[in-house]
Amino acid sequence: MTENRVQPPLKVVLTDVNTKVVEAWRAAFADTPEVVIRKGSILDVTADAWVSPTNARGLMNGGVDAVVKRHLGAGIQLRVQRAIRDEFGGRLPVGSAVCVPSGATNPRFLISTPTMEQSSQNVSETLNVALACAAAFQAIHRVNAAAPGGIGSVALVGLGAQTGRVPARVCANLMWTGYTLFHDHRFEDYDDLRATIVAQLDDIESAPAEKRVRIAPPKRTTSRH
Repeated sequence: MTENRVQPPLKVVLTDVNTKVVEAWRAAFADTPEVVIRKGSILDVTADAWVSPTNARGLMNGGVDAVVKRHLGAGIQLRVQRAIRDEFGGRLPVGSAVCVPSGATNPRFLISTPTMEQSSQNVSETLNVALACAAAFQAIHRVNAAAPGGIGSVALVGLGAQTGRVPARVCANLMWTGYTLFHDHRFEDYDDLRATIVAQLDDIESAPAEKRVRIAPPKRTTSRH
């Protein structure tokens, strides 16, 4: 894992039609005023990229995915599935993401990150929200590393809170974990990201629902030449 490179500040908008999710975000992100929190559809947000929670095969047939596909057109699912095939052999693991051109001016990119393996899966007892959120931000790191400033703003919904049935407070706290990780680290790859998160959050089930967890960086050794 490498240190985060200096990039222009990323504008982050959290938006959802679910009042409980919005209220939970306001509590979890109370000390991060730079994050914009609003109630409403992601379709109404102007941003360089939208993040859509998906499943391992990129089938955009439910929840926010279906809303985004209706808005951007059926071609968006083809682009997402092509990226999953080319980059991951056809199956996108939880804790990974693909970023594809949307074919529109708003947003210019769609980031698809799975919160579940199969459509309509209950992921309320998993770490999938933290993994998905961190993977979405990792995708932004990758785009901006190739073309600095390529994604300057992003909108996210409550990952897993609708189809995945994750409680609003748990969703908000795990998304806060993913967001703070974006500022603290840039991972070498998605395997590194997953291993780091799972190692530190594996016992989170025993923690109170209101607890937020910040991922600590692994100790690094330096050698002298």
